[in-house]
Amino acid sequence: MAFSSNTSDSSVLSASTASVAKPGELSFMYFPEDYRWSHGVLIGLNSAPWGGAEIDEVNRIGLRLKGKVGDDTAWFTEWAREARKVEDAGRAHIAAGRRTTGAQYLFRAANYYHVGERFLQPKTDGLAAYKRGVDCFRDAAQLIRRPKIEHVEIPYEGASLPAILIHAEAIPGRTGPAPAMVFFDGFDVTKEIQYFKGVPDLAARGIACLIVDGPGNGEAVRFRNQWLHHETERYGTAAYEFLATRKEIDTRRIGVMAISLGGYYAPRAAAFEQRFAACIAWGAQWDYWEIWRSRFEKLDSGKLPSLSVAWQHLLWIFNVKTRDEAMKKLEGFRLDGVVQKITCPFLMVHGEGDEQIPLPVAQKCFDAVGSKNKTFKLFTREEGGYHHCQIDNASIGVAAMWDWLESVFFAAK
Repeated sequence: MAFSSNTSDSSVLSASTASVAKPGELSFMYFPEDYRWSHGVLIGLNSAPWGGAEIDEVNRIGLRLKGKVGDDTAWFTEWAREARKVEDAGRAHIAAGRRTTGAQYLFRAANYYHVGERFLQPKTDGLAAYKRGVDCFRDAAQLIRRPKIEHVEIPYEGASLPAILIHAEAIPGRTGPAPAMVFFDGFDVTKEIQYFKGVPDLAARGIACLIVDGPGNGEAVRFRNQWLHHETERYGTAAYEFLATRKEIDTRRIGVMAISLGGYYAPRAAAFEQRFAACIAWGAQWDYWEIWRSRFEKLDSGKLPSLSVAWQHLLWIFNVKTRDEAMKKLEGFRLDGVVQKITCPFLMVHGEGDEQIPLPVAQKCFDAVGSKNKTFKLFTREEGGYHHCQIDNASIGVAAMWDWLESVFFAAK
């Protein structure tokens, strides 16, 4: 893992030295002809260390999809079919008194429902399955002893945002309120999927986590018509103030993080809500308008950019009808003049061969961050974690982030 603190090591981070992936290449291409579908399979698979998947179940889905690549309705149908099978088995275990086993099945079902729904356009076609995923996760959370999981509502501008609070576990020798991280979604994931990205490990280290479906994400957009906007600090402050009311949380040690497009969300929140004590950008952003200008240029020329979902998802989360309207909304999604305001400890985590956000973009953002305590962790092909948000090896990405957080939150304890 390439590592740089405060300043970047050009011999490590220079684009000229990066072993760039071939177009469409992932370290594991379940569907070699399709980046998006292979990336989707990895979202399912890389949740396995935290109870979100079983390889056999995901493979059964994949085998049924052979010969149907690009048919997003078939994708949804097969993931939902497996999810329902796993859910039914889980509920049968619960009815027979095997509550812990049943919860394990329901967690996997929740993840499968949501991975399957991601590609659907229009979204209305998958809302019932999406809701089953939310319910499976909620029901499972009530059946397990650790970590302690609590579903909460965050007051936000006359309404509320749905969130999941994962409580910190007790650590011998540590007393008093625990630190916490606010964890926002990315462009196209959900709070339930986010849980399976190492959050139980964070709780085991004594750090709580509030996973939030912000505007444009998860339940907030599907069931509450809360559309995406660029002023992340508005809901970042709401999340901070919610945690500050909890007696088990140390208000001096509340940080913010987010994944993928969250590389915009978290830095923006930390820049304007300076009570945040730490910030992690899990994947970089800089000028999201420019990213989409380039993507549309490729689409118009007949090329396929590396996208994690269909491009129409962009229109849906902004509640607009045309690309021009979406591009207008994107004008605010720029970090120049924003990240310079960050003062808290800052970590950027990026893959050297990220197919969606090139390394020079990450470097430009990192160099501009104003924090005196900033760290860039770059994962290389040789060790894994080389791809977008460590989709090829989530475990090592998670471990690096949680190690850094421990150094920030517990250094003086």
